[in-house]
Amino acid sequence: MTFPQRAIGAARLEVPVFEEIEADRQATGQALLIVVVSNLAAGIGLDSGQIDSTVLHRVMLALLFWVFWAIATYIVGLYLLPEPQTQTSVGELLRTIGFAASPGILRVFGLVPAIGPTIYVISTVWMLVAVVIAIRQALDYKSTGRAVMVCVIAGVIGVVIAAFFGALVFSLAEEAVS
Repeated sequence: MTFPQRAIGAARLEVPVFEEIEADRQATGQALLIVVVSNLAAGIGLDSGQIDSTVLHRVMLALLFWVFWAIATYIVGLYLLPEPQTQTSVGELLRTIGFAASPGILRVFGLVPAIGPTIYVISTVWMLVAVVIAIRQALDYKSTGRAVMVCVIAGVIGVVIAAFFGALVFSLAEEAVS
C-alpha cells in the first residue's frame, strides 16, 4: 500500500490499514510527516487571535505532544489497562497515532469564512476518533471503551508533559535571543 493510500485509509478509519501501519517499521517517517503536515494545517487554519503563538511553535509543541502521547499510551495501555492479548511497542503507537492525524490535514480549511471553524472542529473530532481506533489496534484491544479510556488518560498526560517541555524549550529560546 502506498503512503497516500495509507493516509486516506487511516482517515477512512479502516482497521486493516492501521494494522498494516502498526506492522511496518518503515512507516514511522511517514507518520512523522503526517503529524507535521496536519499540524501545519492546524496552525494555518487557526486564527492567530485564537492561539497566541507562531505556527512553528504550535507545530513543535504538536510534535512533542505526539511523542509524549505515544509514550504515555504505551505505559497506560500496556501496564495499567492491558487486555490479556495486549502487546505493542512505542514505535507501533507512534506510527498508528501519527497516521490517525490524517483527517487533521483538513484543518487548513479553518481559514474559510463562515464554515472554516466548523470544518476545523469536525476534522479535529474525526482525528480523535481515528486516534481511538489507532490505539485499539496498536494495543490489540477488543474493547473500544478501553481504548477511549487509554486515549483520555494518555492524552492528559501527554498534554501536561508536552506543555511543560514546550514552555521550557520556548523560555530557553527566548533567553538565548535576549
